[in-house]
Amino acid sequence: MKKFEKLALSLFVAVALFGLASCSDDDNDTPAQMSLYQKLGGTTKVSDPNNPGQMIEKGRLSYRSVVDSTIVLIVSDIVAGSEGNLGAHFAPIVGEVVEGNTTNVAVLSKNLTDFFSANTGGGATNTYSGLNMVAAHDPAQNPRMGVKSTNADYTKFIGYVGQAAGLKGVTDTGIINEVVAVLESLRDPIVQDPN
Repeated sequence: MKKFEKLALSLFVAVALFGLASCSDDDNDTPAQMSLYQKLGGTTKVSDPNNPGQMIEKGRLSYRSVVDSTIVLIVSDIVAGSEGNLGAHFAPIVGEVVEGNTTNVAVLSKNLTDFFSANTGGGATNTYSGLNMVAAHDPAQNPRMGVKSTNADYTKFIGYVGQAAGLKGVTDTGIINEVVAVLESLRDPIVQDPN
């Protein structure tokens, strides 16, 4: 029986080593080596709750969920007339929605999801073809933008993203800090009003 146990153990070790050797580099990434996109679910395909019968990458779904929740929070504050809301920024899009046209809200959601997915490790399956950050946030170049952003406006936007992430179950401080770092890296091109 001892000989059989040694043979079984050897076979088990050989299979385990073969399995490790055949894994892709992505499978062996430690959390510190993983991109933010990978940490949010990566390229693993899951059912798309918004499009029955279709699949979506889990990382992209994570971003889209937070983006859509952020949009809802911003619009809720605008509708409620909350102090310091971002209504002036989104006035063109909100005006369209009031008239029943949600096309540009869908475009905004897709562009933001594309941007974050493509720029945080989403790979070749996620691309962003929208305006650069300066043009996207300059009302003279982008008619969907109502006014230029101040630092206070952008800080408020980051707060909305954090609140939306929490609502969608993103509570890992490491991931939240990475998202904030990405958002902070965009502050200079987005904030175009020095006030």
